[in-house]
Amino acid sequence: MQKSSFRFYCLLLFLLPLLPLTSCLRLLKPRHDFAHYAPAPVPDYSQASSWAALPTRHDSAHAVPSQARLRDQQATAEADVFFVHPTTYFWRGSWNADVGNCRLNRFTDRTTIRKQASVFNAAARIYVPRYRQATLFSFFDSTAQGNSRQALNLAYTDVRKAFQYYLTHYNQGRPIIIAGHSQGTDHATRLLHEFFDDDPKLRRRLVAAYLIGFRVRPREYKTIVPCKDSLETGCFVAYNSVATGNEFPAFSRVAVTNPLTWTTDTLLAPASLNRGGVSQRFKRIDPHVTDAKIHDGLLWVTPPKPGGYPRFLLPGEFILRHSFHIADYSLFYMNIRENTKARVRAWQLRTK
Repeated sequence: MQKSSFRFYCLLLFLLPLLPLTSCLRLLKPRHDFAHYAPAPVPDYSQASSWAALPTRHDSAHAVPSQARLRDQQATAEADVFFVHPTTYFWRGSWNADVGNCRLNRFTDRTTIRKQASVFNAAARIYVPRYRQATLFSFFDSTAQGNSRQALNLAYTDVRKAFQYYLTHYNQGRPIIIAGHSQGTDHATRLLHEFFDDDPKLRRRLVAAYLIGFRVRPREYKTIVPCKDSLETGCFVAYNSVATGNEFPAFSRVAVTNPLTWTTDTLLAPASLNRGGVSQRFKRIDPHVTDAKIHDGLLWVTPPKPGGYPRFLLPGEFILRHSFHIADYSLFYMNIRENTKARVRAWQLRTK
């Protein structure tokens, strides 16, 4: 694919609100069914190149906003985060990405790893696997062939393999934060089912899970429940940010945590509780950037005045107009950053 075409597909996610929906989806859809394509090689997680972030090298997860007085503290962190990045593969050349695609990897690193995974670098060592992520169209596909489910299952096999490698070779019994966004949260949700829900020993090491930007039910798990306050451990946080006043019945039974109060009540949390967002330019902390209120499975936010917090349209099964999906982390960057540190300390006190 030519460089100009790559840039087009990388920008398409941001252009969806501006283009006719059917046109967007035609541009995203792979030309053939899933079975037509030979999968890219399986990642080898013993190789550093199969990881977007490792605490032992300098990468995008070590970044902090350039004009903020923050610093990466992975070298001394006493916990780990296993972060599953969202969809950055928008191409129609296949249903799944190739982890050897250097151009895609650079895009992933300077966007989601730098602007999302970095939020955890004050509290934990960050591990982010590259994986054969499903293309964006997988979330809009409703055809009978099951292409999307096959693509997402293939992606999850990589995430699962990476997590197993992480547990065996990197974790060494340390407390764990599981986190993701969008497609990454879909896979992280499955990890919790498979590895934590029925394993009391591993579950005791779970500081919390940040399952942001996807649909997670309040009773998703048998043993893991939504966090009720800012210091509860072994629980999960979930929300989907949209502009105040929007409704979406398909989300009415979805778990929501208010990231300004870390509770599940429906009271409005004022913008004064917002410790600071970070815009797409990733330069400064914007204090009090927005308020937050839980409403019928959504997190209502007042659209921020500063630029750099884009709205988004999730079409198909996930139609959400005036969504701040892309900004789910950046609107509450400092609140998440400080909360992860507080939960790690709380976990340490409870396990002494």
